[in-house]
Amino acid sequence: MNLILFDDHSWENLLPLTYTRPIAELRMGILTIREKWEWRMNSRATVMTRPYLRELFPADPGEDNLLINGSLLPTGTFAETICSLKKGESLRKDDTLLALRTGAFDVNDFDPVDYLPGAKNITEQVHLVDYPWKLFAGNGQEIESDYSLITSGRDSESLDKNIRVIHPGRVFAEPGFRGWDFTINASNGPVYLGRDTEIMEGSVIRGAFALGDHSVIKMGARIYGPTTVGPHCKAGGEINNSILQGYSNKAHSGFLGNSVIGAWCNLGADTNNSNLKNNYAPVKIWNYPSGRFVDTGRQFCGLIMGDHSKCGINTMFNTGTVAGVSANIYGDGFPRNFIPSFSWGGAAGFTTYKLTKAFETMGRVMERRGIALSDSDKRMFEHIFRETEKYRSR
Repeated sequence: MNLILFDDHSWENLLPLTYTRPIAELRMGILTIREKWEWRMNSRATVMTRPYLRELFPADPGEDNLLINGSLLPTGTFAETICSLKKGESLRKDDTLLALRTGAFDVNDFDPVDYLPGAKNITEQVHLVDYPWKLFAGNGQEIESDYSLITSGRDSESLDKNIRVIHPGRVFAEPGFRGWDFTINASNGPVYLGRDTEIMEGSVIRGAFALGDHSVIKMGARIYGPTTVGPHCKAGGEINNSILQGYSNKAHSGFLGNSVIGAWCNLGADTNNSNLKNNYAPVKIWNYPSGRFVDTGRQFCGLIMGDHSKCGINTMFNTGTVAGVSANIYGDGFPRNFIPSFSWGGAAGFTTYKLTKAFETMGRVMERRGIALSDSDKRMFEHIFRETEKYRSR
């Protein structure tokens, strides 16, 4: 049986994070959604996504396929229900297809809506990641769930005696972790320290917290959970209830709160974001499919930033700012709270970040981590550049 996670209409609501990845490749907790299902099902999963992403994320269907909505988070009992599906059976929650089991099919012709009429409608609660703010809002629960999944039956590496640990039974360090003279408080949630990670002196970390493989917490960092720093990241300053997807840096002083930062991003020194409006009203953020700002229903909501975006020193982001893919933001004052992809500028205005120049920067940044910007990557970004032109012309 082939395990395949498919994109549905939610990918539009999750933009700009899903311009460059299928929904299932979003990180929440310790793992990506795809990795969560792989752990639960003890099976490799592929993804079925929009045509322009298939070269980088190919699906692998066969004669017997279990298809699961990529925005669906696995829970123990519901994962078992999905596993028990027989060929031709499917499940939905109101107008959202959750899962189906099918024989051979054509990836190019698959449309989740086509399977809704014959699907069994379930009444139990499910957890769908269908808006960006749901990533940080549910991050604590997912760190707890992933922590239990990953550490079950295993022993943590020993921590240096000069580390102050509150509730040590809730702290797990993978091989290669290094660090001393800092504080961890796991009273409010577990702390997971990935392989070959480092926490420098003077840092204070309150769980729930996840540090991805090969990442570094800089000296004197102050991190409030639930926060995830994905793999190959550098993080410092003050961070609260935020997610860095991976390969991104917020290495200096400044505040990041209730935010989701994509991959290959860099926040300049003393970058700050607002996560609370002065009047304490619910935050509205830009929604791509509706072409307007929508109410998140949340009092705290900070910055949503797409992959490969950068900002200069002392950048200030207003509450509920959405920055697209490969934006370069700098200058005094608050830039607008919707920054289109491939924009260059700040509060004084934006121009188009030329694709050739963007590729030069991407190549340099990725080369530092030993990764090349491939022709497939370039074709993906060329599509995104064309797709987002309508926003830059406003």
